[in-house]
Amino acid sequence: MGTKRIIQVEEKVPFQMLVPLSVQHMFAMFGASVLVPFIFGISPAIVLFMNGVGTLLFIAVTKGKAPAYLGSSFAFLAPAGIVIQNWGYEYALGGFVAVGFCGCILALIVYKFGTDWIDIVLPPAAMGPVVALIGLELSSSAASNAGLLDETIQPENVIVFLVTLGFAVFGSILFQGFLSVIPILIAVIAGYVAAVGCGIVSFEAVSAAPWFALPDFTAPKFAPEAILIILPVILVIASEHIGHQVVTSKIVGRDLLKDPGLHRSLFGDNFSTMISGLIGSVPTTTYGENIGVMAMTGVYSVYVIAGAAVLSIVCSFVGKLSMLISTIPGPVIGGISFLLYGMIGTSGLRILVDSKVDFGKSRNQALTSVIFVAGLSGIAIRIGNIQLTGMVLACVVGMALSLAFYLLDKARLTNDREEEKKPRTKK
Repeated sequence: MGTKRIIQVEEKVPFQMLVPLSVQHMFAMFGASVLVPFIFGISPAIVLFMNGVGTLLFIAVTKGKAPAYLGSSFAFLAPAGIVIQNWGYEYALGGFVAVGFCGCILALIVYKFGTDWIDIVLPPAAMGPVVALIGLELSSSAASNAGLLDETIQPENVIVFLVTLGFAVFGSILFQGFLSVIPILIAVIAGYVAAVGCGIVSFEAVSAAPWFALPDFTAPKFAPEAILIILPVILVIASEHIGHQVVTSKIVGRDLLKDPGLHRSLFGDNFSTMISGLIGSVPTTTYGENIGVMAMTGVYSVYVIAGAAVLSIVCSFVGKLSMLISTIPGPVIGGISFLLYGMIGTSGLRILVDSKVDFGKSRNQALTSVIFVAGLSGIAIRIGNIQLTGMVLACVVGMALSLAFYLLDKARLTNDREEEKKPRTKK
C-alpha cells in the first residue's frame, strides 16, 4: 500500500468518512448482487434487505473480526432454476433453508475438529492458485458486463467502460488524502455521468417506482425432491467460503481461519442463507467485489461494511432509491469489476510469494499447474444436478491431489518429502 494509511478491521471512522466509504462498498456489490433476483424473476428489494441483514448477522457472529459483505450467491442458479421450473420459487426457498441449515452443522463440525486439515488438503501451492481463480474466472463476466464480448461492440459502452476503469486505476495512484480511499466510488460516479452523457441510462423506471414500499416477503415450502436437487451446492459454497476467508486474511494481515475462526464465519454465512430462504430472499455469500475494494483501498473496517449493510436495508424500503441505483449500466459495473477481480487474482499470487513456495519441488509445480488448468480450461463435471467447474472444480482437484501427496508422504514413498529430524541420543 506504500504510504497509504490502512484503516484496520476494528477501527472506527468519522461519520463524514463513514458515509462515502459505505456507499463505495454498496456500489461495488450492487450490480452483481441484484442480477440473481432478476434471473429468478423476483423483486431485488427483498435481496437488498437480506444482504444488509445477513451482513450484520455475519459481523455479529464473527465478533466484528471478519470484514465481509454478504451478497447474492451465484452457486445456486442452476439447481434452483430446475426447482423453480418444476415446483415453483417457494420450493427453491425450502432448498435454500436446508442448505443453510446443513452449512451451520458443517460449521459445528469444523468447530469440533479445528482447521488444521486445511493445511493438509490446501497447502500454499494449492491455496494460492485456488484463490487467484476466484478473481480470474470472473474476468469474462466483467468484460461481458461492459459489453466488450458482444458480437457488435457499441462505442458508447467502450467510452463508459474506459472512463470508469481509468478513474479507478489512475485514481488509486493519483488521488491524495481522503480521495485516495474512495477511488471506486469516484469511478462509479464518473462512469455513471459518462453513461448519462452517452444516452445509455433511462430514468423511466425510477419515475414509475414508489417512494416507499415493503420488500416482498415469501414463506418457503419444502419438498424432499427439491431439497435433494439443491443440497449438493453446499460443497460449492464451502469451498468458495474457505477461499474468500483465506484471501481476506492475506489482505488484512490476520489469520481469520483462527480468529474469529472458520467455524464462526462459516456459521454466519450459512445462517444468513437459512434466514434468506425463510423470508423469500436468495442465498447469500461473502462477495469478491468487496474483497477487491478492501485490497485496493486499504479500508478494512467492519464499521464501514456495517454502514454499507444499513444503506442496503434502507434502499430496500425506498423504491425510487433502489431503482435509481439499479440504473447503473453494465459498462460501469464492468469497468469496476475489471480491476477488482484482478486484485483478487493477484492476492492468490501473493500467497505463493509470501509462503515462499519452492517450485523446485515437483509436487508444488504439479499442484499449481494442474489447479490453474482445471480452473481455467472450462472443464465441467456434473454430479447429479450440480456442476463443478472453475474455481470450485480446481479446489476439489487441488484438495484431492494434496491429500494424495500427504498419504504418500506418510507411506514414505515420495522423493521430495521433508524428512523428520529425530533428536540425537547420547550413547
